[in-house]
Amino acid sequence: MEILDNIPVEISVENVLKALRLSRRSLSMEKSIRNLMGKVKQVARPKVLYKVSYIENRDENSVNIDGKKFNSRILKMNLENAERVFPYIITAGRELESIEISKSDYMKMFLLDAIKELILESAIGYFEIYLTKKYAIGTMSHMNPGSLRDWPVTQQTGLFSIFGDVDDLIDVKLTSSFIMDPIKSVSGIYFPTEINFKSCMLCSMQRCSKRRAAYSPEMVEKYS
Repeated sequence: MEILDNIPVEISVENVLKALRLSRRSLSMEKSIRNLMGKVKQVARPKVLYKVSYIENRDENSVNIDGKKFNSRILKMNLENAERVFPYIITAGRELESIEISKSDYMKMFLLDAIKELILESAIGYFEIYLTKKYAIGTMSHMNPGSLRDWPVTQQTGLFSIFGDVDDLIDVKLTSSFIMDPIKSVSGIYFPTEINFKSCMLCSMQRCSKRRAAYSPEMVEKYS
């Protein structure tokens, strides 16, 4: 098990504006973003907790990893030829919650949320590069509990239990409704693969801000 907590925060005002996908921008908005970025960079400390794990057993609709059973036919199919996998939890960091903004200032709250999301995405990208280099992985994909009906968010419990006391390790809690706190956190399993798999390929909901790949009827047929 390893913790990465010296992750650089390399996002810019332009990154934030691009992420917002606004048809128009203003000088006042750019000024607000710069102000918030200054505060964010003083406290931000994104973290990655991950582990090298091994598949112990498979059946038709589940897979056992480090003594934990995960019920997902799609996950089992993706891990059919894998032996070594990488469970992970990534967070933008609870430190960002120390930034105080009036709850009546909806614009700044909106901008800060976008910045936090970018910090999380940046940490994910950093981890992917780190993982592929350290373990000489070629093509790599991942799955997250809750991203597909086949692997529900309730499976977060098993994933967290692989690591032990996640709260103590990287200050991330799992709520009674299986949501991570702080909210700008993500968990899942990376695995080597010969195909570029993304859960979005199996999801037909088009109006989704987190979509990372186009819906693919071919992939749906493959996994049906």
